[in-house]
Parts: sequence; structure tokens; C-alpha cells
Amino acid sequence: MNAPLHALQAQTGRVALSSVSIRVGSGADAFTAVQEVDLDIAPGEFVCLLGPSGCGKSTLLGALAGHLQPAQGRILLDGAAINGPSPERGLVFQHHTLLPWRSVIDNVAFGLKMRGQPRAARHAAARALLELVGLGGFETRYPAQLSGGMQQRVEIARVLLGQPRVLLMDEPFGALDALTRLKMQQLLLDVWDRFGTTVVFVTHDIDEALFLADRIVVMSPRPGRIIEDIRLPFARPRDASLSTSADFNTLKRHLLALLHHDADAAPLPRLSPLGAVRPHELQFAI
Repeated sequence: MNAPLHALQAQTGRVALSSVSIRVGSGADAFTAVQEVDLDIAPGEFVCLLGPSGCGKSTLLGALAGHLQPAQGRILLDGAAINGPSPERGLVFQHHTLLPWRSVIDNVAFGLKMRGQPRAARHAAARALLELVGLGGFETRYPAQLSGGMQQRVEIARVLLGQPRVLLMDEPFGALDALTRLKMQQLLLDVWDRFGTTVVFVTHDIDEALFLADRIVVMSPRPGRIIEDIRLPFARPRDASLSTSADFNTLKRHLLALLHHDADAAPLPRLSPLGAVRPHELQFAI
């Protein structure tokens, strides 16, 4: 894979999970949502967590955000334990969390306001990011005056203005129509290429994961465990034509088989080591 330059230059944003198990609920209703997860994510890497609904993807993201504490194991960001929420880990949900009574520019600049930055400086920074996400000229609008895709652009700009070391995204395009979703995926890749922020992106959409990621981490049904960690061979930059390629569809079939595989059955054959082959030589290991 041709790694973007920022991925080679990035110095922060390394995520390490060691034997992480997470329990949710209380008393007799408590259950293990995530079990014995080990995962290392390099600075600047784009990783998708892929799995069926209820497999613990969002729970794991919540622990990375600091909203949940593991029952066992540890989670580190650049060698320091994650013990609670922090702007160093920006979180984007499927539905925006914009303040409806604030204008677009004031929503984007809100974090800087809380840090005491002067109005002119924070608005200048917010305006530059709005231009980057294609919303120049919409600064004075309010969230209710925007489409769903535009609201998510504002949300991404707001989070990025905090300069997080890791961007955590929980199915951020799941509520959008198909065409808007494709446009937002391309926008995200363009912004990621510019900023070089480590991204952990939760999805249950195989096509989305294949189009966006450097790596796809496949999780089992509950309790969520990592059943395969696949490094993708596709060069960057990417465009919509990727989804029609033979290699894309080979990987898609393999991922479909993983997601529908009975955990109690014999394990599926793994793909050949992706780093050892050229994309056109991809095949299933036998």
C-alpha cells in the first residue's frame, strides 16, 4: 500500500490496547461486551472496526474516548493511560451534536471559546476549516438550516479544530442517503490526508470499510473479539472506481464470509499475507 506522507511523518496518535475486556450493565444484567482485545494502531493510520450490530464496536470506541473503563486490560494513547474524556480524542457520532441555538461558525469555534481564545482568532480558525469541508459561505446559518451531510461536515470541522491526536468516528455517515454518504467518505479521506490524524472508524458497512481504511479489524458477535486484522493493499488516493475492481470484491467476499461465519465452526481460511503480494495477486490462502 502506498502510505500517505503524513502517515510516515506523524509522531503522535499511537493507540495500544492490551487484553482489553469491557463489561456493561450492572448487577444481574451485566455482561461482557468486549473480550480480550489486543490492538496496536500506528500514528496517522486509518483503522475501521467492522462487525455485526451488537458486537461491541461502539463499546470499544467509547472506551477509547474515555467514557467507559475496561474491566481488565489497558488502553494507551502515546504511552499514557486513557482514564477519561479528553479533547485529544475527538468523537463524531452518527447524529450530530451541534448546538441548535448557535450559528455554524460558533459551533465550530465553541471549543476554542471554552479555552478562552479571542473571538476574532477562533472565528478565523473556524472559517478556514469550514472552507476545507466545503461550507464556506454558510458560517451564519444554523444547524436546522443545513442538510444531514452538511451538519456532519460542521461536526467534523468542530472536532478537527480541537486538533485531536485521534479521531473516533461511530458510524458517522450511517444516517445519510447513499450519494451523500459517498461524498462524505471522499471528503473524510481528503481531510484525513491533510491533517494526518489517527482515525478509528466504526462501521458495519463492508464497502465503506474497504474504501476508507488502511486496516480493517473484524470483530465477532458478542462478546466482541478480533477475529481478523486485514491490511488493505489499495493505493491512495482512492476514488469510487475502486469498488468495481476485482481485488475489492475478493476482499468483500472474504469479509462477508467472516461476518456470517459461525464462531463455533472450523475457522475460515485466511487471506494470503497482504503485504507480501501485489494487489492483483490477492487470493485466499488454502
